[in-house]
Amino acid sequence: MVPTSMGLRITPESGQPVHSSDLFHLQATSAETNVASISSFLGLPVKVLTTFVKGSPFAHFIKANLKSRNMDFEGAEVEQGGPWGYRHQINVADSGYGSRGPRVWNDRSGEVGRTLSTQDFDLDRIFGKEGVQVLHLSGLIAALSPQTSQFCLELARAAKANGTRISFDLNYRASFWEGREQELAETFSEIASCADILIGNEEDFQLCLGIQGPEAGGKDIAAKIEGFQEMIRRVKTRYSSAQVFATTLRQVQDVNTHHWGAILLEGEQWHIIQPREIHVLDRIGGGDGFVGGLLYGILQGWDAEKCTQFGW
Repeated sequence: MVPTSMGLRITPESGQPVHSSDLFHLQATSAETNVASISSFLGLPVKVLTTFVKGSPFAHFIKANLKSRNMDFEGAEVEQGGPWGYRHQINVADSGYGSRGPRVWNDRSGEVGRTLSTQDFDLDRIFGKEGVQVLHLSGLIAALSPQTSQFCLELARAAKANGTRISFDLNYRASFWEGREQELAETFSEIASCADILIGNEEDFQLCLGIQGPEAGGKDIAAKIEGFQEMIRRVKTRYSSAQVFATTLRQVQDVNTHHWGAILLEGEQWHIIQPREIHVLDRIGGGDGFVGGLLYGILQGWDAEKCTQFGW
């Protein structure tokens, strides 16, 4: 199960830049449903907790898309309140090509997902009667607004009380944290203390939880693997209730060629995939794909090595 704020992604066709395009591909998307798509497409039941703008054609578009991905969903219907009221966020993405780097322009004014509240859901039914094997939380929805921060905290507490495993992908975004650093540090720390599975990229553990790690950047990320392992040991010491810790490794050669790897710690056993060259069609959602594959493997009861490989 994933809580999320569903939005619209608009991307030019054929790798073109936004400003010179007049033909765009429209998608219904969110980081959390990116993760959940792996399990839903491979046949496992998935539920999405979200919220919709009542009567919006885009809300209808999003619902149809979730159904096409084999996802069940629940969500309140919020009145738009006029043309300056609520709406689903819009993400305009130039995927980049060659030497032209990717660029994302987010328009989140009036985002209806910022209103998410546990009052809109029957958590006793969802966790106690329907049953949830894994609750996946993302730092994007946890930091979206003070209300969604509280929403994620209450979901984590309910999951813990019902014996549901909690996955937390830290997903740091500087624009979400600006002016809320202390509040979000406390929120993220509490969620991390409840989590069974903690996931970040090269910098998330440092920026969200204040755990010392390797410096960002540089040309040889493989040379920093021991530094990442030491960082994960520090995370494990502070958040000892988790059983699985993972981080992705990305080194950009150019827009279409990355070196991609991963580190996972389960108990005292390390599983390391050395960064290796991959061809990139679209870099947005790469980390989500890793998390989705990892969680699918965990739900299937695979060993940690196979889970890591499938996530990669």
